[in-house]
Amino acid sequence: MASPRGHDSSAAFNNGFVTFRYPTSWSATVWKGRILHFNPMVYVSTETAQHDPCRTTGMETVCGWPVSRLQRNGVIVRWENRGFPGVDVGKFPGTTTSVGGRAARIAVQRPGICRSVGADETISVAISRPLASNWTQVDACLRGPNLSALEKQVHALLDTARFTAP
Repeated sequence: MASPRGHDSSAAFNNGFVTFRYPTSWSATVWKGRILHFNPMVYVSTETAQHDPCRTTGMETVCGWPVSRLQRNGVIVRWENRGFPGVDVGKFPGTTTSVGGRAARIAVQRPGICRSVGADETISVAISRPLASNWTQVDACLRGPNLSALEKQVHALLDTARFTAP
């Protein structure tokens, strides 16, 4: 993610579980909260967060996106840890890959789960963890028209990921 002039144009995220780099033109937003079966870690985006992504009604909490709609050539990437009895990342849809030295599955849908924020494409990555029935989920929402460049930025972010805890 170096700029054409050779200057480093990336920022770092580190929460004691994962580290990765992302373009400095993006921002990272962290919400503190743990919800049954998943733990949102960070949202990294070209957009400024507009609201808390989680809504609680009675005993039920549902989390979505901290923006209502992506702008042209916008990206939002959500990192979260999930756990559910009997889950096997190897059976998730998509292509086998590796992220941060861990086995993963990556799938692309158009528009996929990111339709709700006006995205044209969803990149979903399920990354195995060394804890039974647990995985790290990364979902990236991309809005065109320059999807190819946005895809490269998301893949560059994934390429820098390193896990520092199980």
